[in-house]
Amino acid sequence: MILALDTSSEACSAAVWTPNGCFSRFELTPKAHTQLILPMIEQVLLEANVTLQQIEAIAFGCGPGAFTGVRIATGVAQGLALAADKRLIPVSTLAAMAQQAYQTQQAEQVLVALDARMGEVYWGSYGLIDGRMQPLMAECVIAPNDAPLPPAVASSWVGVGNGWRQYEALLMPRFVNYLTDIQTDCLPNATYVAQLAVYAYQQGELIDPALVEPVYLRNKVALTTLERTALKP
Repeated sequence: MILALDTSSEACSAAVWTPNGCFSRFELTPKAHTQLILPMIEQVLLEANVTLQQIEAIAFGCGPGAFTGVRIATGVAQGLALAADKRLIPVSTLAAMAQQAYQTQQAEQVLVALDARMGEVYWGSYGLIDGRMQPLMAECVIAPNDAPLPPAVASSWVGVGNGWRQYEALLMPRFVNYLTDIQTDCLPNATYVAQLAVYAYQQGELIDPALVEPVYLRNKVALTTLERTALKP
């Protein structure tokens, strides 16, 4: 049984994966994640009729995504894991979006573009391998007009994520011959974080909570006070 959570976007979600099914909560709640994520976790545990102590591992959307949201998910997952003596399974938010496209649309080749602000997208390409969506190249943060072309030429790719809407004018001329569909409303969801975590658990891919870190992809997520002062006119 896996508890999963994600707060990496304007959506907030929690899920419990059990042999009897997946119990989940998903809400669009910009700037309310800290107030909602713990009650959501309590709700899904209650619906699944399990306690935190019965959970075998805790999974979380480790990023990339909104910096504050990724930090919230990491901190909550670490706190729960330390309190219950559990290990963690970090799951890429982009991979979870690709998994959602596979589960809901049977898409087996997915290009994820999540708006990273600053004129860039968080970018990933995924293919169905051994029953789950796996990366075909390294995830990156990149300008839309520099996004790498798919590793396969076949025009059977599905684009998911709000980056396709935000940067349509830059992305579509480059990828129009590769795509069969675009889903711009797809956001990271704990249900699909949990699905990927089940595979990771079966492979023994668990991490000590003290060792996990958020994945920002950007090397620099904030300027120091001295750096901000130096930039002032």
